Amino acid sequence: ARGEVNVTELYVGNVEEFEEGGCKIIGRGDIEIGVFRVGEDFYAYRNLCPHQGGPVCQARILGKVEQNLAEDKTSRGLRFSDDHIHIICPWHGYEFDLQTGVHPGDHRVRLAGYPIERRGNEIYVVV
Repeated sequence: ARGEVNVTELYVGNVEEFEEGGCKIIGRGDIEIGVFRVGEDFYAYRNLCPHQGGPVCQARILGKVEQNLAEDKTSRGLRFSDDHIHIICPWHGYEFDLQTGVHPGDHRVRLAGYPIERRGNEIYVVV
């Protein structure tokens, strides 16, 4: 009927099944969804890079590369951020903020995200 929303929850697994900084990929029809764990937080994205369709969820996750500035604002080189974690697509190195799915250089480019439901130790993706 008009106005109805068809919501499906997919069981992903128990919290203990996820390694810190790890990803588990699940399927729904012809769509793959990657579910990432960082600490106690979980994020879910379609396993499809908006750049050229690469398997973005089979990527590495690393801290955002940022300048390490001294008090006088001179550079002490680069470092990996502890606060901003990125997904890095294995095909061409496109990066996306893990919390938002947004490309750091072009906010119009983003991953297709899905809400996560946590019930006790069980993790679900809402599609």
